[in-house]
Amino acid sequence: MDAIDAFFNATLTIGDQQMSWREIVGNGFGLASALGGMRRKVWAWPVGIVGNLVLFTVFMGSWFGDTSRADMLGQAGRQVMFLIVSIYGWVQWRRTQRADLELRADGKIPAEGGSAVHPHWASWPQRIGIVVVMVGGTLLLTPLFRSLGSYEPVWSDAWIFMGSLVATYGMAKGWVEFWLVWVAVDIVGVPLLWSAEYYATALMYVFYGVFTLTGFFVWWRVHRREQAGTSPTSAASHP
Repeated sequence: MDAIDAFFNATLTIGDQQMSWREIVGNGFGLASALGGMRRKVWAWPVGIVGNLVLFTVFMGSWFGDTSRADMLGQAGRQVMFLIVSIYGWVQWRRTQRADLELRADGKIPAEGGSAVHPHWASWPQRIGIVVVMVGGTLLLTPLFRSLGSYEPVWSDAWIFMGSLVATYGMAKGWVEFWLVWVAVDIVGVPLLWSAEYYATALMYVFYGVFTLTGFFVWWRVHRREQAGTSPTSAASHP
């Protein structure tokens, strides 16, 4: 118990600012999960779940004896959402990986090493659905989060929650566009979290913004390569 208490109370001082080690560690797991997602590895999901559990204790600090900062209900709620959607994504990617490691009769070129997902573009109806869910969900959740006492501006917290939900689901489905949804989350998240004094997470969001753009182009290239690998011309040139 002493070790757990020490971890919960440990802080890192940078200049005149103090950051919780839980916040740093939780975001570290999140970064590792994002890296695994970019490389299309199944382990990205369980690693992300560990980070979600740690960050939940950060954003609901009052539940764990930390009253120095305001609770972030949207941020805490999205950790719970991550747990649920991550289980779905974990199952989906494992299923794809198993299929990839088997001999396929449809001529599709398996991703290298039995990768767990084949990136592809969402359809136009799915893209419209992404926008509708993000905007509509933000409008619906804003008054709810405000009534529960979430940090202002509450619409930002609601936007981050909905964007995280859509992006995580898009990652599970293998949509290339899910990386751009994360960019939209980061743009809003950085100023919100900085103003709420969650400095480690705000700085991590800045890094995520660059990282997610990189992930977008990586998945785009993988999609193009796999599409080329299944084309008749490519098949003819690879007996």
